Amino acid sequence: MQNGRVNGHVLYEVFLAVAREGSFTAAARVLGYTQSAVSRQVQSLEDETGAALFERLPRGVRPTEAGRVLLPHAEAVRDRLLAARAELDALRTLEGGLLRLGSFSSANAALVPRAQAAFRVRHPGVTVTRTEGPSVKHLAQLAAGEQDLAVVSPALAAPPPEGVTLHHLLDEPMLVALEHGHPYAGRQAVRLAELADEEWIVGAERLEDTLFRPAVAAGFRPRTGLMAHDWIAKLGAVAAGLGITLVPALAAEAVRRDVTLVTIHPDDVPYRRICAATPSAPTVAAAAFLEQLRETAEALRDGPGGAG
Repeated sequence: MQNGRVNGHVLYEVFLAVAREGSFTAAARVLGYTQSAVSRQVQSLEDETGAALFERLPRGVRPTEAGRVLLPHAEAVRDRLLAARAELDALRTLEGGLLRLGSFSSANAALVPRAQAAFRVRHPGVTVTRTEGPSVKHLAQLAAGEQDLAVVSPALAAPPPEGVTLHHLLDEPMLVALEHGHPYAGRQAVRLAELADEEWIVGAERLEDTLFRPAVAAGFRPRTGLMAHDWIAKLGAVAAGLGITLVPALAAEAVRRDVTLVTIHPDDVPYRRICAATPSAPTVAAAAFLEQLRETAEALRDGPGGAG
C-alpha cells in the first residue's frame, strides 16, 4: 500500500473497519489484509491526523476521542467515494450519464428523433439533451467541449475544427416541393432545367449557402424571388402558389399535406452530405449514439423513398 496522501480512501476504509470490528485482527480478516498491514495503515492515518485514534485494550481496541470525532467524517468520505464509483460505473455501462446532442433543423424531422427514440429504449438511464442550430455552430461547440455529438451537414471543402472527427452517415437527395395545382405536380420525376423559369424560394442570398449548393456547382442557376429561413414559411409560400423550393428527403414526412413533393431526375438531383461529428475521443454515450445513428441512417436509406 502507498502512503496515506495517495491512498487516503484506503486509510479511511481500514479505520472504519477497525472501529466497527473492535480489533485489528478482525478488521484484517474482513478486509483480506494482514494484521501488520492494518496496523501500518492505522499508524499512517494517526501520523496524518496527528492524533491517536484508537485506545489499545487488553482485548482489542476502541476509538479515542479523536477517533470518535473522525468517525462520521470517514463515513462521509467512504459514502462519497462509493457514490462516485457508482456514477463512474454508470457512465461506463450506459446506465446513467448525460449526452449533449446537437443537430440542424431538418435532421430533426426523422433521422435524429428515430435514433434518439431507439437509444432511449436501449439506454433509458442516459439523459439526452438536444439543441438545434446550423452545422457550423455545432462544430464550434464540439471543438469547445460544449457538446458530445452533433448531426451536421458540413461544407465539402471545409475541414472540421481541430479535435473534431466527422463520421459519414448518408448522402441525402433533394426533392422539389410544388403546389398541388402545378403542371408538374403529377410527374414521377422532373429535370431541373424544366424548372429554370420558376420562382424558387431559398433560405439565403448566396445560393452556395443553401440546399442548391451542389446544383449551383454543376451549373444550374435558379431564378430566386422569395427568401425564407423557416421551413413553415417556405412551405406556406409553396402552398399559396408563390414559388417552389427544395426539400431534403429526410424531411419529406414532415411536409404539409397541401404541398406535393416530386423526385428530381437522377442526373440532376442535388445531394447533401450528412455526418455525425464527435470529439476525437468520444464519450461512451456518444459512441453508442453514433452507432444508433448509423443504424437509423441505413434504415432510412433502405426504406421506401430512401434518403440516398
